[in-house]
Amino acid sequence: MATRIFAAIDVGSFEVEMTIYEISGKNVLRQIDQLRHVIALGRDTYNTGKISYELVDEMCRVLGEFAKVMKSYQVDDYRAVATSAMREAGNSHIILDQIRVRTGIEVRIISNSEQRFLSYKAIAMKEAEFQKIIQKGTAIADVSFGSMQLSLFDKDSLVSTLNIRLGVLRLRGVLARVQADARTEQSLVEEMVENELYTFKKLYLKDREIKNLIGIGESILYLIRDSSGVRRGDRISAEDFLQFYNRLISMSLDQIEEAFSVNADYARLMVPSAVIYKQVLEMTGAEMLWIPGIRLCDGIAADYAESIKCLKFTHNFDDDILTASRNMSKRYRCNSGHIQQVEEHALQIFDAMKKYHGLGARERLLLRIAAVLHDCGKFISMRDSSQCAYHIIMSTEIIGLSHKERELIANVVRCNLENFDYNNDILTAKMTAMLRLANAMDRSHHKRLAGCRLTVKDRQLAIAAPAPENLALESLAIEGKADFFEEIFGIRPVLKQKRRF
Repeated sequence: MATRIFAAIDVGSFEVEMTIYEISGKNVLRQIDQLRHVIALGRDTYNTGKISYELVDEMCRVLGEFAKVMKSYQVDDYRAVATSAMREAGNSHIILDQIRVRTGIEVRIISNSEQRFLSYKAIAMKEAEFQKIIQKGTAIADVSFGSMQLSLFDKDSLVSTLNIRLGVLRLRGVLARVQADARTEQSLVEEMVENELYTFKKLYLKDREIKNLIGIGESILYLIRDSSGVRRGDRISAEDFLQFYNRLISMSLDQIEEAFSVNADYARLMVPSAVIYKQVLEMTGAEMLWIPGIRLCDGIAADYAESIKCLKFTHNFDDDILTASRNMSKRYRCNSGHIQQVEEHALQIFDAMKKYHGLGARERLLLRIAAVLHDCGKFISMRDSSQCAYHIIMSTEIIGLSHKERELIANVVRCNLENFDYNNDILTAKMTAMLRLANAMDRSHHKRLAGCRLTVKDRQLAIAAPAPENLALESLAIEGKADFFEEIFGIRPVLKQKRRF
């Protein structure tokens, strides 16, 4: 295929970055230029809840320069994303409009789960190393300026992930309000980080053995500028990192600036950043820290290259999303046998109705997640389980899903048992109809329709039962969901059962 020039733009909490890539052939992604500008958007957002006009003006000027650079490279396509500083700013919609009007660049605010998922894709580009490391118990500490994400892998599978509002810039903002010497500041940061990590340890680590820690995020890239031998992409032992940490906390601000070749703004963030990684290493008991040296722009480029079929990962990221959803279902004590059966029926319905619903692979994945989570509300209330499930899903980030996708799943799960609100969009209606029918097909929770076949003929979705079981309960439930299903698709589900002789 012809070579494509692609630009990835990250409007972060502490800097704005653009990286230009050359995409040529299968799995060939080469960085050809990189521009960064320090602008502490997060300082405004985290302190006042809004970004000042002065910073907006500066950001538009920088992005305007980026637009000129893209033009000079004759960029074929670009993606520009904004993270927590913009996500949490009360005036973000005004700012996005200013950027669009003044620079021509369309910036999209991404959810935290989307942001971290892009970072994982960037790690996975270092395929051989990534696949080798996650075969053993592995934690990923993605420490950004706004927050941090802790994720656990076990034998190539994402076990759990949790976001903590413990970013480097937030910590620095707290310390700015405290009159203390460097040693006291370090102690305060250690205590704050330890308190936040305690809950994660109790909920997710338990007896899990962690051998490796993968350190990613903007701050780690500046820490590895140290002249002691720690280099981008290196593995270092926990013991060596502790020695490095002890040297760092003994340095003055001027010494940090000189040793790491950073300005004063960055230098002030080095110790809080190192404290976080040190505390995570101690909490997990990891023996080795791997620093792959990736940035968010690398993940944006990898995701784009995958979408145009120029990059193929061996690691299955959809499985990570499903595993995270199943662990969430397990946490809320859902009936695993029933959940598995509803998921299988939902996929059967989706595949049989492909000509009639017009949906694609992404919607198929979202339906599976809705099936996996449809019963989680019963953990809180049997009487009001639908509303409880909605609030659980909306309150829990699911790695790799946007806020809009999570809201879609939450609404589908809520409408599974409640009366359907016709103010919802057609996608919600289609997925609700399929989930309702899938749930009805295992109404007894005894898997009586396991192995059934679904075919569409003469405006009917025929559900052929595999054996002459007592299907009275399933038959009644399917008939109860048939009217809504027919209203949405124009196809009526009908249970076809072999007669007993």
